[in-house]
Amino acid sequence: MIVLHPVLEILGTRGFDLWPVVDSATHDFLPLSGRLGTTEVGTAVMRIAECNDVDPADEDHPRRPADPLGGFLHGLLTMEDLFAAGGLRVTDTATGVTFLPGCCNGLDERLDWFEVLDGDGWACFGHDPAPLAERVGDAVRLTVDGDRAGSPVIELPATDLRRLLADAERDLADFHRSATEWTTRYVPDHAPAVADALARALGLPAPTGGPAGPTP
Repeated sequence: MIVLHPVLEILGTRGFDLWPVVDSATHDFLPLSGRLGTTEVGTAVMRIAECNDVDPADEDHPRRPADPLGGFLHGLLTMEDLFAAGGLRVTDTATGVTFLPGCCNGLDERLDWFEVLDGDGWACFGHDPAPLAERVGDAVRLTVDGDRAGSPVIELPATDLRRLLADAERDLADFHRSATEWTTRYVPDHAPAVADALARALGLPAPTGGPAGPTP
């Protein structure tokens, strides 16, 4: 069976104390859905804020607040272009082969999967490794590392991939609903702004309405 999940790249959470998170010191990928517990949602919000925790070299950009919470959320709440490290993870449970997003890939880049189905017929998803998806007739071939000869591959019908991509969008929308509820408890003074920023980072419609997300 082929399974597909939207995943967020987690680098570790040790030392973080602004809200409850999963205690981990290892690199991992967290599947996002509405089934996450409170600490898992907190871990995801932490990581997305961490991905955007930068100070732009722009004199007109708002200054970082002095308080720890406001300071940590500063980039998430003030940056125009937001990023959530990760992508889509595909696993063939029969063979154990797993296709993972590479470095520098973001969850907002999901539209590239539709280039495979309906556009140029191929797309890359990061580097180190260099995962590659290619349309081959009525099927899609997923190469775990396009830079390595003999790399493991996963093949599935294009119709199955289209269905799995729709399921992933529902998972992300469900996660965002859970995260929006989470914000009212753990960051109440910033709740609407954080919920809106999370939607933008994930490439989802804004809570108050806006352009459609990645699903065509």
